[in-house]
Amino acid sequence: MKKLTVAFQGELGAYSELAAREFFHADVEVAPRPVFEAVFRAVETGQCQRGIIPIENSLAGSIHQNYDLLLKHRLHIVGEIKLRIVHTLIVNPGVRPGDIRNIYSHPQALAQCDRFIRSLKRVKAVPVYDTAGAVKMIKEENIRDGAAIASAQAAADYSLKVLKSGIESDHRNYTRFLILSRKKAPRSLHARTTVVFATRNVAGALFKSLSVFALRDINLLKIESRPIQGRPWEYFFYLDFEGHADDPPCRKALDHLREIATSLRILGSYEKGREADGRVHKR
Repeated sequence: MKKLTVAFQGELGAYSELAAREFFHADVEVAPRPVFEAVFRAVETGQCQRGIIPIENSLAGSIHQNYDLLLKHRLHIVGEIKLRIVHTLIVNPGVRPGDIRNIYSHPQALAQCDRFIRSLKRVKAVPVYDTAGAVKMIKEENIRDGAAIASAQAAADYSLKVLKSGIESDHRNYTRFLILSRKKAPRSLHARTTVVFATRNVAGALFKSLSVFALRDINLLKIESRPIQGRPWEYFFYLDFEGHADDPPCRKALDHLREIATSLRILGSYEKGREADGRVHKR
């Protein structure tokens, strides 16, 4: 039986790959893509059956680009997983802590390890496009005065050395990932629903929109606003709430919201995600 193919942004060893393997229990083919847009296109065109994207980090907040891409592309959210992010300091064999002058990683990873980086003397943080990409770079360029911050999986994939693990400033560091598909998820008893809507730019419009859920005792989990292109100071609102869109209270709330909103789209109803620790997987 052919394995499911899952697209993710980054190089092998990226946290998105670990999240995919934890969600699908490692029984997948992974397909690295250079940018988030390419992940959406891979699923939309059928090159991959699923995609996985980070949507928010417990320390750094939301990944706004992916909220915008959810609206741009006609895909469904079919699952989520919350991966604990454990950052490691990775070097080429033989490189000692005192040799390090530059530390390479994704800007968010550098920010999440700021306390550790500042504890080192004469070391500069250098942002690159991807955590695992930083590991690949120091390997291919044989960098002897630098290190990368990435996952232990990336160190194993490129046969490099972990000097220190758990260097993130806050160990309660989780990233929430969404699973994307061209088809809707099966009905779930413990569901979370994500919608995006816009309202008229008048007093009380957002309050009235949110009240349709309060009236039916539906728990709101998250709200995020993003600007509407071409309409300055007007916004789309992304909303997560407990329950499935087809549950009677949720269905009535959404019908009520349609009467108030100028636009409404259901991005997905899917099983609430579990928390997971990323393990090192053998290739």
